[in-house]
Amino acid sequence: MGFYDDQVLPRIVDLVLGRPVEEARARVAAGLSGEVLEIGFGSGRNVAHLPAGVTRLLAVEPAAVGRTLAAPRIAAAPVTVEFIGDDGQALHLPDASVDHVLTTWTLCTIPDTERALREIHRVLRPGGTLHFTEHGRSPRPAVARWQDRLTPAWSRIAGGCRLNRRIDDLVEKSGLTLESASTYPMRGTAQLGFAYEGIASKPT
Repeated sequence: MGFYDDQVLPRIVDLVLGRPVEEARARVAAGLSGEVLEIGFGSGRNVAHLPAGVTRLLAVEPAAVGRTLAAPRIAAAPVTVEFIGDDGQALHLPDASVDHVLTTWTLCTIPDTERALREIHRVLRPGGTLHFTEHGRSPRPAVARWQDRLTPAWSRIAGGCRLNRRIDDLVEKSGLTLESASTYPMRGTAQLGFAYEGIASKPT
């Protein structure tokens, strides 16, 4: 990870994905309980939205500045937060060891999303769920074509973020079952912020 991705981009993301998306963070965190794994912990903005039933949060975050920005939020959290690695594609956890997984604007940036989702499937307990809100490919063909054009340049300045991934298809290919899913344009330019939000479960 270079200087920009490690030291600069996390500060930008903390601002851009701050107050304007707090409602989405609250929605996606609802229903979490027990031991939760968050991939792409970032600056810890989801901690404030964790329900009382969450007993422990395991965090994956590659950026050192993200962890630094998160420190005061972790200190104020009513739940223990433990960093367990920096790569969502290779989780240092046993099989079937967590109750739920949380991702917010993360699956768009992981280089091998399919591998990361297989890892999520592996570490979830049967009946456990993935809660997600993500950037993704627009269902509108004209917008999707623009996303294809913009993604190569955008990914270079946005930490590898790809605008054109079909998040729902990728989740289902991992063996998880979509329980709920919705898509909507995020505030601002739809080409840069089309959202996928939902819950997927691991079969029992």
